[in-house]
Amino acid sequence: MTRRTFHADTPLEALLLEQALLLARQLERAATDAPDGQVLARVEVAAVPAGRELARRAVEAVLQAQATAAEKKGRPGGTAPGAAGAPGPSAAPPGTS
Repeated sequence: MTRRTFHADTPLEALLLEQALLLARQLERAATDAPDGQVLARVEVAAVPAGRELARRAVEAVLQAQATAAEKKGRPGGTAPGAAGAPGPSAAPPGTS
């Protein structure tokens, strides 16, 4: 067994490293447990959904980190469109169409 040390600079990198190691172990187990002549099929069956899940978790983590960063920054200053004195679509006077 080869031992290596990995360094993650961000929570996303740490998540992906952990999930990739779990995926590798799952694929190795599928290959080891597969009967002769079924190794490729069994590994593919394990790899495709696990790979999708890894990608889904990565996207989710990136979007959550971006949302958290945006919340910390706050909204940009200025007036909301449609607020008194703010440029925006003009409303027709009541009762006219």
